Amino acid sequence: MTQDDDVDSLVRTRIRGLRVALGWSLDDLAARCYLSPSTLSRIETGHRRIGLDQLSAIARALGATIDQLVESVDDGDVVIRPQRDAARGMTTWMLSREAGPHGVTVAKMRITAPPPRTGAEALRAHPGRDWFTVLSGTVVLLLGERRIRVETGQAAEFSTMIPHDFAAYDGPAEILGIFDHEGRRTHLHPPPVSAPPDES
Repeated sequence: MTQDDDVDSLVRTRIRGLRVALGWSLDDLAARCYLSPSTLSRIETGHRRIGLDQLSAIARALGATIDQLVESVDDGDVVIRPQRDAARGMTTWMLSREAGPHGVTVAKMRITAPPPRTGAEALRAHPGRDWFTVLSGTVVLLLGERRIRVETGQAAEFSTMIPHDFAAYDGPAEILGIFDHEGRRTHLHPPPVSAPPDES
């Protein structure tokens, strides 16, 4: 089956699904889109090709757009895939695809890198504030010269003008973080090279 066949089949399934969800018979939809019930039946069952003018009329009658009927069957608009950054010991799931209110982004992060043995030379600062809660494990929040342990169920909120970073303490840790625009750019940038997703 070709990709065109897949899309064609999906459109037919969506037309029938929307019609049934609205509680309409073939006669009901036919009356609203000015097609005969037999034509609609053949369209839904794949025995007739769908013309653009017919698709437009059917979509309008169903209260949908053509785009909604033919949108990609790819699951990328639903499934959130992890981005792994092996160099930083971090895997990120972007839970909000677009910036939310006030430009904030929500992300889950799995941190495996232990804290560095030496000072704060690698820490980064940016305008704003960051917030996170620890889902599992223990996170070391490196905040200037301070090393603050944040354990499962605890949260932290701090000024990001202080040089900072996150590390795992005694094994992997997972956090749920809320980052403003600068925090997203600093902490959630895509990895420099593609790497296989972390299966754990």
